[in-house]
Amino acid sequence: MSELIEVRGLEKSFGDNRVLQGVDFTAAAGTVSVLLGPSGSGKTTVLRSMNVLETPDAGTVRIGDAELDFTHPPAGKADHRRAVKALRARSGMVFQSHNLFPHMTVLGNLLEGPVQVQGRDRDEAAEDARALLAQVGLEGREDAYPAQLSGGQQQRVGIARALALRPEVLLLDEPTSALDPELVGEVLAVIRDLAREGWTLVIVTHEVRFARDVADQVLFLDGGVVAERGGPEVLVEPREGRTRRFLQRVLDAG
Repeated sequence: MSELIEVRGLEKSFGDNRVLQGVDFTAAAGTVSVLLGPSGSGKTTVLRSMNVLETPDAGTVRIGDAELDFTHPPAGKADHRRAVKALRARSGMVFQSHNLFPHMTVLGNLLEGPVQVQGRDRDEAAEDARALLAQVGLEGREDAYPAQLSGGQQQRVGIARALALRPEVLLLDEPTSALDPELVGEVLAVIRDLAREGWTLVIVTHEVRFARDVADQVLFLDGGVVAERGGPEVLVEPREGRTRRFLQRVLDAG
């Protein structure tokens, strides 16, 4: 099976802090990759690098037929912009804190990317948006504003907004971390459904039990490197001591 995602040698520093130190991983289409690790381990930076929300100091990211070499980027500004745009077009991003436009309705939030960025027909995009809202359990809430929704509902709108761009890969950065505990389940249920439907997902999360259920591969990051990788079984019987200690802390806290 050919790999839809290929990340090679990602390096990133913020001042003297080396956040990524040569991160590598691949993922096939239709699989779920879960990134786990302590705070500051580089998980979110990997995700943001894949969508070029952060610019790595070195390494390569490929999604489908779009590739950007950060070690030797295109020399011309126009070529570089095209490469960034091509990579971003293949992924949709779901943020920790929704990042919805508060002055727009739910439907307006879903239409902004497809119509204004991708240039799609508004009526066609609206039809897709309503279908996506039904998919995430928000049918009939098109005219609501974000402030009228619960945190879980806002995050489900965020997922639908990312899907409205028709990405090849969905990147989810701790999608439940900003939610009250009673709202976490409704968002995880939507993500489970996406996994069952064959979406290619890369998820940063601390929800270990959820990761066991959905992950095809688990990457444990620590100190900017992939300290352990494998199938969901590594969440039951990790080989590395630092993975075991992290999982014990998370499970005890839960």
